[in-house]
Amino acid sequence: MAVFIQSSLWDSVLEMTKVAQEKGNDPLLWAIQLSSYLSSSGVSLPSTELANLLVSHICWDNNVPIAWKFLERALMLKIVPPMLVLALLSTRVIPSRCSRSGAFRLYMELLKRYAFSLKSYIAVPNYPKTMKLINTVLHLSQIFGLQASEPGILVVEFIFSIVWQLLDASLDDERLLELLPEKKSRWETKHQEMEVDVHGSYADKRMDHQNRLQNMNTRMAIELIGLFLRNKVTSRILYLARLNMPTHWQDFVQQIRLLGENSSILRNSTVMTPDALLQLTSGTHKIFSLECKTSSSQMFHAIMSSGSLASFAGLCHGASHSALWLPLDLVLEDTMDGYQVSATSAVESITGLMKALQAINGTTWHGSFLGLWMAALRLVQRERDPIEGPVPRLDARLCMLLSITTLVVADLIDEEESAPTDEMECNAETYSTELVHGKRREDLVSSLQCLVDYHSLLTPPQSVISAANQAAAKATLFISGIDAGNGYFQCISMKDMPVNCSGNLHHLIVESCIARNLLDTSAYFWPGYVNGSINRIPHSVPAQAPGWSSLMKGASLSPLMINVLVSAPATSLAELQKIFEIAVKGSEDERIAAAKILCGASLIHGWNIQEHTAYFITRLLSPPVPANYSGSDSHLIDYAPMLNAILVGIASVDCVQIFSLHGLVPQLAASLMPICEVFGSCVPCVSWTSTPGEEVSAHCVFSNAFALLLKLWRFNHPPLEHGVGHVPPVGSQLTPEYLLSVRNSHLVSCKNNHKDPNKRRLAAVASSSSPKPIFVDSFPKLKVWYRQHLAFIASTLSGLVPGTPVHRIVDSLLNMMFSKINKGSQSLISVTSGSSSSSGAGSEDTSLRPKLPAWDILEAVPFVVDAALTACAHGKLSPRELCTGLKELADLLPASLATIVSYLSAEVTRGVWKPVFMNGTDWPSPAANLSNVEEHIKKILAATGVDVLSLLAGGSSPATLPLPLAAFVSLTITYKLDKASQRFLNLAGPALEYLAAGCPWPCMPIVASLWTQKAKRWSDSLVFSASRTVFSHNNDAVVQLLKSCFTATLGLNTTSISSNGGIGALLGHGYGSHFCGGISPVAPGILYLRVYRSIRDIMFLREEIVSLLIQSVRDIVCSGPPRERLEKLKKAKNGMRYGHVSLATSMTRVKLAALLGASLVWLSGGLGLVQSVINETLPSWFISVHRSEQVEYSGGLVAMLGGYALAYFALLCGVFAWGIDSTSSASKRRPKILGDLMEFLASALDGKISLGCDPTTWRAYVSGLVSLMVGCTPTWVLDVDIEVLKRLSKGLRQWNEEELALGLLGVGGVATMGAAAEMIIENES
Repeated sequence: MAVFIQSSLWDSVLEMTKVAQEKGNDPLLWAIQLSSYLSSSGVSLPSTELANLLVSHICWDNNVPIAWKFLERALMLKIVPPMLVLALLSTRVIPSRCSRSGAFRLYMELLKRYAFSLKSYIAVPNYPKTMKLINTVLHLSQIFGLQASEPGILVVEFIFSIVWQLLDASLDDERLLELLPEKKSRWETKHQEMEVDVHGSYADKRMDHQNRLQNMNTRMAIELIGLFLRNKVTSRILYLARLNMPTHWQDFVQQIRLLGENSSILRNSTVMTPDALLQLTSGTHKIFSLECKTSSSQMFHAIMSSGSLASFAGLCHGASHSALWLPLDLVLEDTMDGYQVSATSAVESITGLMKALQAINGTTWHGSFLGLWMAALRLVQRERDPIEGPVPRLDARLCMLLSITTLVVADLIDEEESAPTDEMECNAETYSTELVHGKRREDLVSSLQCLVDYHSLLTPPQSVISAANQAAAKATLFISGIDAGNGYFQCISMKDMPVNCSGNLHHLIVESCIARNLLDTSAYFWPGYVNGSINRIPHSVPAQAPGWSSLMKGASLSPLMINVLVSAPATSLAELQKIFEIAVKGSEDERIAAAKILCGASLIHGWNIQEHTAYFITRLLSPPVPANYSGSDSHLIDYAPMLNAILVGIASVDCVQIFSLHGLVPQLAASLMPICEVFGSCVPCVSWTSTPGEEVSAHCVFSNAFALLLKLWRFNHPPLEHGVGHVPPVGSQLTPEYLLSVRNSHLVSCKNNHKDPNKRRLAAVASSSSPKPIFVDSFPKLKVWYRQHLAFIASTLSGLVPGTPVHRIVDSLLNMMFSKINKGSQSLISVTSGSSSSSGAGSEDTSLRPKLPAWDILEAVPFVVDAALTACAHGKLSPRELCTGLKELADLLPASLATIVSYLSAEVTRGVWKPVFMNGTDWPSPAANLSNVEEHIKKILAATGVDVLSLLAGGSSPATLPLPLAAFVSLTITYKLDKASQRFLNLAGPALEYLAAGCPWPCMPIVASLWTQKAKRWSDSLVFSASRTVFSHNNDAVVQLLKSCFTATLGLNTTSISSNGGIGALLGHGYGSHFCGGISPVAPGILYLRVYRSIRDIMFLREEIVSLLIQSVRDIVCSGPPRERLEKLKKAKNGMRYGHVSLATSMTRVKLAALLGASLVWLSGGLGLVQSVINETLPSWFISVHRSEQVEYSGGLVAMLGGYALAYFALLCGVFAWGIDSTSSASKRRPKILGDLMEFLASALDGKISLGCDPTTWRAYVSGLVSLMVGCTPTWVLDVDIEVLKRLSKGLRQWNEEELALGLLGVGGVATMGAAAEMIIENES
């Protein structure tokens, strides 16, 4: 019955309309009468049914002017929903626009009038119903693929569809649709044929008139497209489509470009030009301006919109453009800590950091690349004259500059240039033969050209002057048109060149880029790159000169040739492949020679091919099984001499650091484990002859491999490591299991055909060594030792049962170690571990060493050392005899030093051994230079603003050390400082320092004093190491050091090392005796980077760094203008500048403080500390009450800038930890942490949480943090719950932060797109 009544109603409406149309009634009167009739009939207005009826009435039986006027008056009186009318008309009018040009014209006029005033349309009750009908009419969900049915989302799709229909219609009118790949429109816009029942000349005139109308309509359609893209409301709605429908937007933009490049009508338009139309859809067109109404936010966003930190770096007192890259300098310097290796490639971590800093700083890639090169150059110059000691020297820093940095740039360029290929997979053939050069490559070229102006940074260290000169000479010969082979430069002196060929680091950087196809040889023609050209080559290369060129021509590996190839780096990948083939397929002597060549200059100084050299060395440590091999033992035994040559060749601190920087530590560990397993199971009588006449035993190969393996994980750290909440202790992940899991993950990357170039490289290395995953269970001997190592660290030694093989081995080793002491039948040494007890029967023949496999010896070593130490404690063994016996054990099996170190370290931490007097009689005495060492420590600390008088007060008490530590240091100083011993001292040294640092003061100065007597040339390094241990004993010293870092960076303390501030003041120029009279001052940043890992409880750093950040803000404001000028400053234009001091200057220094604080948090505690700061420290700080000391003075400026400082600090902490996108593994933790942070903000804005901080600070923090997220890390917003985003947006709107609220919803993805669109419409003026 109701359906019948409704049908009768609309029949009446239609009849009423027809009658009015026939009589020619006034359309306005008709509309008023119709509105009254429908209202009295209970129809809700605007009526969707009426809209459908009127459009159907017009199309096409009543396509007459009065019918269109009826429709227009219905729209004007709001009795029909305009968006539905426009949707219905678009499906009928656009396909018929050729035959019904007038209707199309009227449709576009209605668009002009009603498509840009959307505010009233969404306020009506039937708005959701209307949008659902529009979705049905236009098939929006099907076309755009969005299943969400929120009205706001449908509004975005509706506007996008209307514009796109106009675009397709315009393309079709000019026959341009055929140029699209699909050659058709996704909308019903194609012309529909019509029958013209006219003939003769009238038909021709009618056709001409029709063509003119069509051209006018096309012009109007194009102008309408521009209007949609320019209008404040619709342009923002279309921007939402761009953000959330990227594939469709890309197609849309492609068609806009097609129209702009080919449309004759557009070219002749006086309203819209092709360039203007293209600009409206470009990525640089600004949509969300983040304009804010509140005064404090206006000042903040005025600075933000002027180019972020980059624009104002020069205004900071002493802080130049380089201050933008402070985190990069800190990270690069941190990687030079020789006591640390990383399972992650430096290329990966620096690439992620570069992306983050580029987004935060708002710089171009030109500026970003320039900042990267300068940071790497500063790293080299900081230690151009390094002090001697067991730490990485210049080689690791040059690796960072000339290899790692170049690979970072290469990966960033590859990321951009590979994107078109990925998107155009269907047209793969088009892209297979040509390189797509992107903007980043152009920015690299311009950055390198600018780099030449920084002369002081480009000065080469003494050790690389020759290489720099050769690079300059190579360019000179090239531009002179002279073809000289690489071997030429190995045979001449630069003095032979007729022009000055002095090179610098710029030449080496360019050569590194050319080698990796980032540049071509046109770089040689850059202005000022070379000093001129020459007419002829000075002299020719001797025909038989040994070198890489002659090797490639077939020359054999003679002794002279080997020496040349060891000392000169390879220049190409082909040369490395040649040597690798010799190492795999050559004779035994050739294998050894090839191994030495690869581990020589090609690894250390072959920066252009360094990653390939390291890959080949790693592969050689896992040589393939020969095709004809049939032995029962491992095939590795046949490669023993070659393997040993490699192990010796890469054992130095710098070499290990190079492998670490290239991310090869996991693969290196996986290659070393089989070697240890195999050779540790061989009896020592198995030996091989190595050239020249040197004998290599199984013990030798095992010890070298085992010592290198242990350097790759933190086995030598005492068990009391610092932890962060529920996160594992920092750095303790570097266990054998973890390293193998990382290596196995590289194999997964290989199978997944990973897009990341660095992961592809690592995957290739892993799969070439072994295509299958590797687990610790594959190495049972290593696993047993590792479990034993963990066991006696965790608890006292036990488990030695009399009569067992281990017990017999212990007896045998004790007899060997103390055979000269045990006289006759009475033994001085007894094994008293646990419940067991035995005596060693003396042996007069010290030459009879046990012929035991290495693993058997290592299993017995803890019990042996325990027995010896116990005997010494009870007076049965003198200290000298103890150390002699331990050295005898280490000489038997050098690898046993590792287990000795582990046992002694564990015993010291237990604190059960009495201290011994280092009196020079029983134990070595430090008295000769202990006071000198302590004095130098005081000077180092004082220079960095650290004063701990109570700790360094000293006194006349005799020097003592715990017995295990005394034994440890006494053992180490018995070693010679030759290359063979240094391989093992490099293993023991860090353990000795960590152990001494954990003991009461002044244990470490005593150890340093003893070692400076042993190695005077290492004095500076040892004293600096001793000074670091102060901070493990005194948290107040850490706080003072942190404060010095802030004051130095910001230039707030004129009494410090440098009052200029910036990176130079923070990191200085390294450390060493560069000045007459002792050690030069150490910059506070350098000292902190070398001490933070020894801080046992890093949790206290959270509050301290936040407190120092807020204090720095106060100091910045207080160092600004006097009080009487502050009011003028606030009233100055945009608050931007007044005299020599400005809000921009203060804001820049505040950002720099936040940048430093976030960097220190991230470096000190990694993900765990960042999480704790964001989710615990900052919320607690805002809830707590703070006394503002400078409120009266600053007029609230401290409160406002403090809020912005904390906003930058929080965002930067997250950026450093998680990255700006979701590509890193760490980013998987972001949603939970960020979600908690956003929930706290929303709850506080909702009034659910009471805050104790200044309201100005809170407001500045929230608005600043949201602004930064929207502008710099929009990907993060996608991780936040939709309802939380809406609550945040609501709170911001209550603060009149309309644009910020909109920006937040705008980047929140499809889920918030509808809310963002409705907010855009509601804000319509």
